[in-house]
Amino acid sequence: MKIVCILAVSFLFLSNFTIEAKAKTDYQLVNERVLTELLKHQANDKEVEELMQRQNANGSWPGINYKDVSNTGFEHRIHLSNMVEMSTAYSQKSSQFFKNKELKKGVINALTFWCDNDFICENWWYNQIGTPTQLVNVLLLMKNDIDKNLLQRSLQIVNRGNLNASGARQGGDRIKIGGIQAKMLLVAGNESEFEGVMQIINNEIKFTTGDRGMQSDYSFHHRVFRVNNTTSYGLSYAGVFAEWAAYVAGTKYAFSIEKLQQLINYYLDGICKQMVYGVYRDPGVLNRDITRKEGFRPEGTEIPERLLLASNYRNDELKNIIALRQGDAQANLSFGAFFWQTEHFAFQRPNFYTSVRMNSVRNRNMEQPYNSEGLFNHHRADGANFLSKKGNEYLDIWPVYDWQKIPGTTVLYKPELPSENEIQKRGLTEYVGAVTDGKYGAVGFDFISPHDFISARKAWFFFDDEYVCLGAGIKSDASYTVITTIDQALLKSDVIVNTHQDQTILTVGDHEMAETNWVLHNEIGFIFPEHNTIHVSNKTQSGSWYNINKQWSSSKETVTENVFSLWIDHGVRPQGKQGGLVNQAMLGKDVKYAYIVVPNASLSSMNNERGIKILINSRNIQAVQQRNLGITQFIFYKGGTVQVSENFSLTCDSQGAIMLKLTGDDLKEITVADPSRQLSQMHLRISGEVKAQNEQGFQSVYDAKANLSYLSIELPEGDYAGKSVSFTLQ
Repeated sequence: MKIVCILAVSFLFLSNFTIEAKAKTDYQLVNERVLTELLKHQANDKEVEELMQRQNANGSWPGINYKDVSNTGFEHRIHLSNMVEMSTAYSQKSSQFFKNKELKKGVINALTFWCDNDFICENWWYNQIGTPTQLVNVLLLMKNDIDKNLLQRSLQIVNRGNLNASGARQGGDRIKIGGIQAKMLLVAGNESEFEGVMQIINNEIKFTTGDRGMQSDYSFHHRVFRVNNTTSYGLSYAGVFAEWAAYVAGTKYAFSIEKLQQLINYYLDGICKQMVYGVYRDPGVLNRDITRKEGFRPEGTEIPERLLLASNYRNDELKNIIALRQGDAQANLSFGAFFWQTEHFAFQRPNFYTSVRMNSVRNRNMEQPYNSEGLFNHHRADGANFLSKKGNEYLDIWPVYDWQKIPGTTVLYKPELPSENEIQKRGLTEYVGAVTDGKYGAVGFDFISPHDFISARKAWFFFDDEYVCLGAGIKSDASYTVITTIDQALLKSDVIVNTHQDQTILTVGDHEMAETNWVLHNEIGFIFPEHNTIHVSNKTQSGSWYNINKQWSSSKETVTENVFSLWIDHGVRPQGKQGGLVNQAMLGKDVKYAYIVVPNASLSSMNNERGIKILINSRNIQAVQQRNLGITQFIFYKGGTVQVSENFSLTCDSQGAIMLKLTGDDLKEITVADPSRQLSQMHLRISGEVKAQNEQGFQSVYDAKANLSYLSIELPEGDYAGKSVSFTLQ
């Protein structure tokens, strides 16, 4: 069934989707749409004029290092982008250089220079994706003005981006290369093969759980190492598909309804939920790309616009994303989303967004530092818990960052980080996961550092106005201190600290504060129920982009930023005994921390009763109650019992993550998950008599004498092991 777009959407190229559609073949119509899209970019006539003036007689430009073809070099990309800009001006009626003979000569000279030298980069990506992408765009714009010989030479280079190339592996790169080949076939006028490529792109939208590509939870893995790439490679994967879905909408090449719906689900429930308000990149999801300098700007609207052109599925949600990114709407979604294939939890309310990134035996922690980017990412999947309200809290802070103080992490604080060759590691534990009903959630992380082998049981409990962070069983056998970082972000305001003795606006510098009740910075409150000794830094830090990213374009100039840092120092070997990680007799003291994060706080609200009760925080069980919401969340690393109230208790016979919604002592809803992915069923004992409205996968036996219900709940298995299941109770 072909999809005909009937939406009255005022996109620049929409008219070309309908005008004279009957008079043109579908192939011609797609060709026109591709050209129209290329010409949406307005050429900069002043820049084009300068390029013409500066261009050497042989077609090259001064200032480009044409000899360096290394991974960190390859300034040749500038030559390619120059050609695209000039070709756009030549083909654009609004440009003063439209059909200009001198400009045409300059483009042909530049293209001839490239073909004569046929530059090959040490990084395969340029040879099979980067260079072919730029060249094929030049050819689409200039094909009627390039002689046949030069056109064929250029197409030979473009054809390195073909579906049999080494880089055309399943996942993000394959669909990019498919798009390159489709454009090449438009240049060559090969309609029959074009149709085949469209079918290949259509078929690439699929779950490939456990391999490269889209996972069953709508996260994305670019490589077999199982690292979260959802908003990098996974975003470009969706972008290429959306681009071609729009080009072929309403034609015989149109993609299937099933594939389009799967793509839209992935975009809204995977990509957008791993971005702050669906608008800004979440630092917790980024890999080596975190060390690339960025301006503070929302993500573009091209993908949702194109999806609207291709389908009428979930249109209101796509339009909402567009409105958010254009500044025409305020964030309005509340959700908790756990990506069990990727060990990543995202949580949003209309006025804040936060996430937790972890690793396990199933996944590796981080990308390798390909092309010398992301050189200090060792601890960024050790429970990283970035918090955003506006999306700019960490904007370009990375050159001055202390990379051992990642918010949410517990690390061995060393004189320096290991080599960048030691960044990527497989996790060491099975119990890593979350329980969520789609709105609230709790995260449990049985953490052992793959770098330093310190261990901790770490948990996060998320509610509407705050979230609770607990740690227990902290242990190290190394000779350096262990710290838990609460926050490290750009310094945006005064730092106010309330201790047992007084309330203080901190002066600039480093501070150790005993018996601390709370800290307030940038309208974010940090509450310490156990009145911890905490460390605060509010001062200038310095560094350079080149220190963290060795690309040729990285500046070596010193960067300075005012930075706020907040952490707890647990000391050297805090458990007090030296011994193995597993031997219970050698664990020593149960070293703990507890703090509550209030994302939208004021000075007057910091001492308010928040309805939070920490029921237990031990190395075996962690549980928190939000009495105002009637929600209690439990992280069981092993079986045990928690007394929720005088008349209500919960016993779990095994490991598990559980969330209860209660009215008084009456249980209304239960949600469970197995972070270890080992169980097919979970067995519980709960006070009172409970029955599920839908008993599929739920069994309950009531003992009236003991006033206990014995529950047996079936858990998802296979690709869905680790996912939560919820039941509404009578």
